[in-house]
Amino acid sequence: MNLTVDALGDKCPVPVVKAKKALATIDEGTLEMLVDNETSVKNLTSFAQSQKCEVSSEQIGEEKYSVKIVKTELSAADAPVADGAGIGPRVVVIPASVMGHGDDELGAVLVKAFVFALTQQDDLPDCILFYNGGVKLTCEGSPVLEDLNKLACAGVEIFSCGTCLKHYGIEDKLAVGEVTNMYVIVEKQLQAGVVVRM
Repeated sequence: MNLTVDALGDKCPVPVVKAKKALATIDEGTLEMLVDNETSVKNLTSFAQSQKCEVSSEQIGEEKYSVKIVKTELSAADAPVADGAGIGPRVVVIPASVMGHGDDELGAVLVKAFVFALTQQDDLPDCILFYNGGVKLTCEGSPVLEDLNKLACAGVEIFSCGTCLKHYGIEDKLAVGEVTNMYVIVEKQLQAGVVVRM
């Protein structure tokens, strides 16, 4: 089976998310991904290799690339299987409303992509801890509120530091999850099998 997916204009991590979903619909065949930048080409190539698929790419126009991912019976059998059994809770820590240091505008784009990417994982985190400036993301007007609500509806616990909400004067603006304290924030991390810090 051959399938083509248009990811032109899509920002990271959307092309990889689309590729993952499309690849899951075919047993064998070629998935062609159309993208408009070299970063997406590299990301798709890495994704394909992680799935044990053959991959090739070519530029087919100005700012237009074709990435072909070939899935065979062998690659489907060898692809890694997500299995979180026995590793303990997965905890994600988000201490700021932007991701990384440097340009806050870029950091805001990155944090939005990060939270969206969380919603696309086969194994969702068990809980997400927000403190300091990160609590702004759980409040009214947050650019990631829709994705956080999806995670909450899927059973992910979302905790925001009460001291931090009070410090920023937004304790009455909390829109998803519940208020917690530093004892619980520490306890959740100590009990975790995996801690991912943004």
